[in-house]
Amino acid sequence: MPQLPEKLQNTLYHDVSLPEEVKKVRAEAREFAEKEVEPQAYAFDSQEESAGSFPTELFSRMAVQGLFQIPFSTECGGRGLKHPMCAAAAVEEELAYASNSIAAIYDCQCILPGSSLLYASKELQTEYLVPLAKGEKIACFAVTEPEAGSDLSAKTVKTTATRRGERWIINGRKRFIVNAPVADFGSILCLTDGTLSMFVVDLHERGVRVGEPDRKMGIKACLTADICFDDVEVPQENLIWGLGKGLHIALGSLTRGRIVIAATGVGMAQAAFDVSVDYMKKRELFGKKVAQHQYWRFKLAEWATEIEAARNLCYKAAYRYDQGVEFPEPETAMAKYFATQVASDIAGDAVQIFGGYGFMSQLAADKSTYKVEQIYRDCATARIYEGANEVQKWVIARQIFGRELTL
Repeated sequence: MPQLPEKLQNTLYHDVSLPEEVKKVRAEAREFAEKEVEPQAYAFDSQEESAGSFPTELFSRMAVQGLFQIPFSTECGGRGLKHPMCAAAAVEEELAYASNSIAAIYDCQCILPGSSLLYASKELQTEYLVPLAKGEKIACFAVTEPEAGSDLSAKTVKTTATRRGERWIINGRKRFIVNAPVADFGSILCLTDGTLSMFVVDLHERGVRVGEPDRKMGIKACLTADICFDDVEVPQENLIWGLGKGLHIALGSLTRGRIVIAATGVGMAQAAFDVSVDYMKKRELFGKKVAQHQYWRFKLAEWATEIEAARNLCYKAAYRYDQGVEFPEPETAMAKYFATQVASDIAGDAVQIFGGYGFMSQLAADKSTYKVEQIYRDCATARIYEGANEVQKWVIARQIFGRELTL
């Protein structure tokens, strides 16, 4: 593993507003990421996706560390923090700094499916949310389909749940479902008599088939796959909240997800920034260090400012959620769009700074590896999942012009 650069967040970012409990969680997550994730990050993110490539041991270590418990109350098996969303965002930022694959696994274990279960009955929470928070069960969140993604509605979702006595029969297909190849259960969005409803489905049930892992551009340690349902029987009590509540649950879960995806954008942007600064101090070009060229010095000044703005937006959205605002807009949409776009822009420039080395995953001559290539690939999905950035701009525009003019 190459020598790690100095973490410049320590000197450039002055945390004057986050609660002490969040700062402690950040320190805990950073220590975990440095010791457990960073030494393995290149191996995780350079392998081909397969069911056997899921980082099972690291997942277990995250569970032992109690990281999955951070977003939840003590009643749900969590830590009972006063600011759980801010704390979860801090965890995601630190994980994404080391590996966005691991950050995505964390998101799709406890943020998305975990959030959907916050709307569930106490019985469902005891059966599914408590073991999720302990890492005893692996979860997934299945709303996306071959023809339904950012435009979730009763018109686009084709997976159906049909009532048969005291049970529901589910048929359909979900796509791009993170953790699906290894998950024990999922929160599944279904069409029910013209409305959308959410069910908890045991993925070991008869009639459930999970496809082979997808081959992706980035986040390779994070596995995605289709889930097919063929007359899968689900008990009535596995309906979350009530009939017709599915879209509300999905949007509530995705709101929390977008906050932490913004945090992953901040983490990736900071990582690209740090390795670039380190390289610019060492690499000579035209008889001077790259850092002595005004163009790139000014670029780094711009980046530092954008990272600061992205980080503040992210934690403002998280703080509003912790204050009881279920849908903290426009900050959530602004944070998700801006932070992931900043990460992409910085990663692109970082590749330019490294030149040919920036295009390398591994140099054959000496087996050296280059993190900016990985970050560049991983940023692409951050702009897409949990609501594409174009959709976030639409949400912001709706706050400006109202629903009537932005339908």
